[in-house]
Amino acid sequence: MYSMIRTQYRPLIYAVGVLGMLWWVTTHPQSTRQAAAQSADEAGPSSGGAAPTGENEAAAPPAPIPSSIVDADKSLNILRLALEGGIFMIPLFGLSILSATIVVERFLGLRKAKILPDALVTELGQLGGTKGGFDPRAAYRICQQYPSTAARVVRAMLLKVGRPLSEVEHTVKEASEREATKLYTNVRWLTLAASMSTLIGLLGTVQGMILAFHQLTMADPRANKAQILAGGIYVALVTTFTGLCIAIPAGSFAHYFEGRILALFHEIDELVFSLLPQVERYEGRVRFSRQMEDGEAPVAAAPPAAAPPPPAPAGANS
Repeated sequence: MYSMIRTQYRPLIYAVGVLGMLWWVTTHPQSTRQAAAQSADEAGPSSGGAAPTGENEAAAPPAPIPSSIVDADKSLNILRLALEGGIFMIPLFGLSILSATIVVERFLGLRKAKILPDALVTELGQLGGTKGGFDPRAAYRICQQYPSTAARVVRAMLLKVGRPLSEVEHTVKEASEREATKLYTNVRWLTLAASMSTLIGLLGTVQGMILAFHQLTMADPRANKAQILAGGIYVALVTTFTGLCIAIPAGSFAHYFEGRILALFHEIDELVFSLLPQVERYEGRVRFSRQMEDGEAPVAAAPPAAAPPPPAPAGANS
């Protein structure tokens, strides 16, 4: 049980870990630099040998200003970068809201109690082992009592009681595909958000690079062109960074939900196949209809009509 849970939630754990690392890097941009500067300051006096005296002391450079004071005004501001990212940050923001909404909705919609309730499986299993045998009307009422994806598939099978087994299996297949399509609908939107966010982020970066080089060509010849180009490039890369931050968790959740749906439908197929031998006993003996849900008796199969008598010979009347 523990290994199954760990396997199902492994992509979710990976996605949370990646998001945590990205959040730490973006919210603590100068922690690494401060730690490195502090270690360099501590190692500086000890590596210089004896303390400077006389002329060496006069020639010594002034003490460096702490890096925290210098970088206080130059630290990255995520909100400012998002605003400077350009027009493409608007659809990326919308895709992030869409992805978060679908993830929450799919976690609620793919609960086992909503897809394959344990009470439904238990009562259908007990119905097959009763003394009087499997009763399609009682099974139909149980499915109505626990409305779910599995109940709708079983009800479609019960409506074909008395028909040939191949027709029953075809109906079950169609019902399963129809229910699976409903569950996959929002997962497809999540996959679309993952792919579109990456492409939009790349498009925003290309636009930013074009603008950066345009500013470089229009700048004053005496200006520091390297600084102008670097400033434009790091702002342009914001859209790619944002797109990847959306695409990585969205793709991970989409993969997890697809596996979840497949696992649930494997259990539904096992439930249906366990009921097929009980349904096969009624082949050609009884026909089930929606009227039986009101408690009416099943409609018996009509006996084959008798063949008409052969016509009398022409000379018999004379």
